[in-house]
Order: sequence, then C-alpha cells, then structure tokens
Amino acid sequence: MNIYLLVGGSLSLVASALHIGVIVGGPDWLRFFGAGERMAQMAEGGSWYPGLVTGFIAVARMVMGAYALVASGVASGAASTGAAGSAQALPLPLPFVKWIVLAITSVFLLRGLALAPMYFVMPDQVNAFAVWSSLIVLALGIFHAVGLAQVWRYL
Repeated sequence: MNIYLLVGGSLSLVASALHIGVIVGGPDWLRFFGAGERMAQMAEGGSWYPGLVTGFIAVARMVMGAYALVASGVASGAASTGAAGSAQALPLPLPFVKWIVLAITSVFLLRGLALAPMYFVMPDQVNAFAVWSSLIVLALGIFHAVGLAQVWRYL
C-alpha cells in the first residue's frame, strides 16, 4: 500500500463529495467555495449550468480518486472467500492505471504551478481563491508524483 497515493486519492474523493455538497448547497455554497458571483447568480436564476459543471467536476474527481486508490494498492476490489476459506482480492478493473495516474499527476502539478505565470500575465485574476486552490492542487500533485514514482515499476 502506498501512503502517498492513498492520501492523494482520498483527498480527491473528499473534493468530489464537497462538489456534490456545493450542488446541494446552491448559490451560497458556490460563492463560499469560490465559483464566482456569475455562477452563483446563474444558479439563483434557475440555470442548470452551474450544477452541471460542478457535477462534472465531482465525477472527474471521483474517477481521479479511484485511479489513485487502485495505484496505491488499497482498492484492489472486494474480498471474496476462496474454496479453502482464504480471502482473495478481486482486482478493480481500471484500464491504463499507470498512464492515467501519470496524466492526473501532470494536470495537478501544471494547475498548481500555473499561478506563477498567471501572476505576471493576469495579475488581476490572482486572488485568495486562486492562491489557495493552486496550493492545494500543487500539494495533491506532489503526493501523486511521490507515490507514483514509488509504485511505477509495479503498475
């Protein structure tokens, strides 16, 4: 079991749950979590767009979490009892685990590091939400990178 991918995958699942909470919480939650006033106003006006976008992000984060947990070795599937009574792991059949976790790691790292050039190109867009979200995503990328480097040859 790889603790770095376990933490990264678990945090992705927490982020997914928070996005679902934002859908349920509505405009006030959209504002609080930094989606922007425009998205909050669209939700107040009855638009389906904020919920759809947030739902897409929730599903994407859920998939990211599942892949990281599989790569960590913890999500190998449900245990079954064999003929001799011993527990056997049933593999969770996700395709291309090594490469998809590498892609996820790259996206996290690039998104986290994007704040630096953004500061010089669009300084008016750098606010508290941009800084905090960049730091969180960068930390996730580092967890994934360290974990993936440790399990690369086994995937």
